[in-house]
Amino acid sequence: MSRKNKPLPLIENIEITDVAAEGKAIAKQDNMVIFTQYVVPGDVVDLQITRKKNSYMEGRVVNIHKYSDKRCEAFCKHYGVCGGCKWQILPYEEQLKYKENQVLNNLTRIGKVELPEISPILGSKKTTYYRNKLEFTFSNKKWLTEEAIKSGETFDNRNALGFHIPGMFDKVLDIEECYLQDNISNEIRNEIKKFAIDNDMSFYDIRNREGLLRNIIIRTASTGEIMVIIVFFNNDQENIEKLLSHVAEKFPQITSLLYIINEKCNDIITDLETITYKGRDYIYEEMEGLKFKIGPKSFYQTNSTQAYELYKVARNFAGLTGNELVYDLYTGTGTIACFVSKMAKKVVGIEYVPEAIEDAKVNAETNKIDNTIFYAGDMKEILTDEFIQQHGRPDVIITDPPRDGMHPDVVETILRAEPKRIVYVSCNPATQARDLNLLDQKYQVMAVQPVDMFPHTQHVENVVLLNKKEQ
Repeated sequence: MSRKNKPLPLIENIEITDVAAEGKAIAKQDNMVIFTQYVVPGDVVDLQITRKKNSYMEGRVVNIHKYSDKRCEAFCKHYGVCGGCKWQILPYEEQLKYKENQVLNNLTRIGKVELPEISPILGSKKTTYYRNKLEFTFSNKKWLTEEAIKSGETFDNRNALGFHIPGMFDKVLDIEECYLQDNISNEIRNEIKKFAIDNDMSFYDIRNREGLLRNIIIRTASTGEIMVIIVFFNNDQENIEKLLSHVAEKFPQITSLLYIINEKCNDIITDLETITYKGRDYIYEEMEGLKFKIGPKSFYQTNSTQAYELYKVARNFAGLTGNELVYDLYTGTGTIACFVSKMAKKVVGIEYVPEAIEDAKVNAETNKIDNTIFYAGDMKEILTDEFIQQHGRPDVIITDPPRDGMHPDVVETILRAEPKRIVYVSCNPATQARDLNLLDQKYQVMAVQPVDMFPHTQHVENVVLLNKKEQ
């Protein structure tokens, strides 16, 4: 006889007391932490426990008895379903406080290093329409909300173009209006969806791996230039031509209209050919008089306006006088390298993605910068003692690694290189704190500057200045 699982409890009238990683909220009962979502500190709720572990529980809000005085109204109709912008019911000033706290907690708890006073977080001037890139997915099985199901309406057409439901790879929420990107993005996406439905074009079925329309990527630059990439599952040239021709005619302001055929099981496009239908195969971003070429596979900070503030902090921390050899690790398309080059003697940029390095070289050439040099390859394999011996010992290292932080071998090489200063830009204060702990044997944290790049989310960037300790 199988043993029945004990029903999980309903906890009534419990107050939300804090926020945690991944945009979750926290309540506590009998020293047990309970994680939930879509509420803010000060809310009093009923929580249906959905998961119970020895040290924590997870719960779903089933009723709200009292709203917090910190709460504000969600501005997006898709809030609570699409999974994005989880903090939009928290006033922006409160969001900044929690992000600043997140940085302090990570550096203290994980880093365990001596810290100066942390500078107040730099908030984003734009809290909506701030992203320059969004990706949307086609699906023939639209996710139905509770309201839609309760309405009793029959849904003969389940085609959707939007975002994946969190934790469900095959479920897509149809997005009517998104506040993350300039409204031209909404207009283009909705027109593509309407035209495809009107012309009986098939939306992708991820389980059965069939259907023509798979993804779209929209980039909008601060220069006003627009890139649209439509990803098709198969090479149906008649329908591809029909759709692209309509998009080109309807939106003549599109600078770069591209398409890709992706017959693979995954959505990764970095290894696939990009075909130019109309215009250029790139757009330009601009920052402090510098022009940056952005291709379909290029990485560029997704909040253009705030990226400028971030890079100014990094350049200021670097303390350049014009005589320094700078290593820019994880350089991407060379934005930071180009941005600091006029105040350095020479900048050496290293990046894993070969296409990004080619863009970095073009960016330097476009901006008539002749004191940069770029290398492509795995950081731990490129940045070696031999590489440093060949190119010179850096005076300053600027590092902006991915969320996982730096590989231990890279940290060890930096420690042996012994630059005077390290400027560590991070999108994940937890892995940054881990790396600071490793660097602590030779370096002291001199300044900490959090920067908010992603309003209404839990994500925060952080810039740390480290100086070499006196022996």
